[in-house]
Amino acid sequence: MTSTPDGDQANQGPDGGDSASDPGGEETPGRSRLAAVWEQVSTLLVAVVIALAIRTFIVEPFRIPSGSMFPTLLIGDHLFVNKLTYGPRIPFTDIRLPGFRAPERGDVVVFEVARNNGSEGELRTEIVPADLYPDLPTDDFVKRLVGLPGDRITIRNGRVSVNGVPAEQISTGRVFEDNRGLTLAVRDEVLEECVHEVLDDPILSNPYGRNREYVVPEGRYFMMGDNRDHSNDSRNWGTVRLDEMKGPTFLLYWSWNINGNALQFFNPVNWWQAEKRWDRVFSRVRCETREEAGFL
Repeated sequence: MTSTPDGDQANQGPDGGDSASDPGGEETPGRSRLAAVWEQVSTLLVAVVIALAIRTFIVEPFRIPSGSMFPTLLIGDHLFVNKLTYGPRIPFTDIRLPGFRAPERGDVVVFEVARNNGSEGELRTEIVPADLYPDLPTDDFVKRLVGLPGDRITIRNGRVSVNGVPAEQISTGRVFEDNRGLTLAVRDEVLEECVHEVLDDPILSNPYGRNREYVVPEGRYFMMGDNRDHSNDSRNWGTVRLDEMKGPTFLLYWSWNINGNALQFFNPVNWWQAEKRWDRVFSRVRCETREEAGFL
């Protein structure tokens, strides 16, 4: 160890030169590689955190696996759910942040239900409200919000009345062929200020009850599929709380005639053979107004 002219001490390496620990010396190749790796890893971690935050608090993707929302949503539609609208829930807590508005009649909503996997022997239905059976595994459903808290919903031969006021249904003269080959009539339903299409199967006796009345409990919401005679919804298993709602759907970002999980995107055969519905990509999921639908 030698003294520098100004009195500071500097360590020498075996060859008499300054060692790698000298703050003013150049970085070694090993340190440079480590810094480069850490820069890449930290960038990736930040990107993952941002993506998870967006999914948790802003928008979440969702895939349509069934035909209960025909003709509004098709099997193989991929859409975004707006989690800001009703207020996102903080993960692992029961705390929900304030939203922009309350759920409205006519919203197409993604929400959680519980599935009876046989562990609850007294249950005769496979689907149950998630809050009533918190120990059961959950699944995501998508339906249209028809009944608000306190509403009286009446179903007569497939037609909906809300608090004694029938929701007008108007024949479009068109038909829809579903994934099972059934031909169903397309009707425009006027649900207060929300005009949307529903399907009608006039020859089916709906197992969930075509002629019944339901009173929506306070703090809960009544959901129905637009494919009215082929939808497992609140007519069968009950109502939903706001706490189980993820939010309303608002945008289709992809659509093809494939029913499968996210791994289907990585199957090159699907990209070559599957029917792509380009006309549905980036289309909005929303009600029409009476004026837009031509009902003045």
